[in-house]
Amino acid sequence: MRSAVIGIIVSLLLLVGCTQPERRQLPVEGNAVYYWRTDFRLDSTELAFLNDYHVKRLYCRYFDVVGNRPEGPMPNATVTFSSPVPAGIEMVPTVFITEDCMHRPCDSLARLIVDRILQMNETHDIMGVKEIQIDCDFTARSRKTYYRFLEQVRSEAKKHQLALSTTIRLHQLSMPEPPADYGVLMLYNTGDPQHADTRNPILDISDVKPYVRYLKDYPLPLGAAYPVFLWQRDIHGVHLHHQADMKDIIAVKQAVEQERDDLKQLIITYHLSTENIHRYTPNDYEKIYHH
Repeated sequence: MRSAVIGIIVSLLLLVGCTQPERRQLPVEGNAVYYWRTDFRLDSTELAFLNDYHVKRLYCRYFDVVGNRPEGPMPNATVTFSSPVPAGIEMVPTVFITEDCMHRPCDSLARLIVDRILQMNETHDIMGVKEIQIDCDFTARSRKTYYRFLEQVRSEAKKHQLALSTTIRLHQLSMPEPPADYGVLMLYNTGDPQHADTRNPILDISDVKPYVRYLKDYPLPLGAAYPVFLWQRDIHGVHLHHQADMKDIIAVKQAVEQERDDLKQLIITYHLSTENIHRYTPNDYEKIYHH
C-alpha cells in the first residue's frame, strides 16, 4: 500500500515537472499595417486598402532615437501629420531605437520617449491610443540594457494606461523574453543585404527555418509581420532590387503558424504605401491576411 502511494506521488511529480506553463494570451488581434514614412499622408488607394482588408490597427513610426551624438541618444526623423487618422483606426505610436543607444544605460530615456509620444498625440489630436511599440535590433551585448530600458518604458506607459509591445527578430528568439505585453515577430530582413548572392535578403524560407524550433517554447505572446516592400541599393557598383516572392511569404507564414496559433491572430504588413499596395495582387493580400 505504501509503495503504491509513493508511486502515485512520484507520477504526479513527474507530471507536474513535464507540464509546460501556459503561454499568455496575445492581447490584440486582427489585421494591421506599419506606416514608416516621415509624413503621415494617406491617399485614396491607401484608405481603400485599409477598408478592403479590414485593417483596424496602424503601427506608425513616430520618430527614431539615434545614439551617435555627443549629447547622447536623440530623436531623429520625426513624422509630420498631413492627414488625420482615419475613423475606426487605432494608432500605435512606434519608436525605432538604434542598437548603439543600448550600449550604456540612460535612465531618463524612457520617460523622455513616452512624454514625447504623448505630446505628439496631443498636438495632432490623435485619440484612443492604447499602446506604444519599441523597435530595436538588440543583440546579446545590448540585451540587458535594452530590457532594463523596456521595464522603464513599461512603467512610464502604465502611468497613462498604455500597454507596451516590442519587435522580435528571428535571432532574438533564442534569448530570454523581453518585458513587454507582447511582441511582433519580424519575418523580413532575414538575410544579409551586403552579399549579392542568390538568396533574397528580405525573406527566404531557408533563413527562417533554423529559428522555427524556438517558437513553440518562446513565452512571449507574438503577432507576425510580413514584407511587402522593395529594396533598392548599389553594392560594389551593382544596382540590386529585391522584393519578397509571395510563395516565400506564404511558405514562411505556414511554417510559423504550425508552431503557434497566436501568429494567426495578429497579422501586420510592412509597410503601407500605394507602391507597395500595387506590388502584389488583391488575392496575394487576401492570402497574407487570411487567419
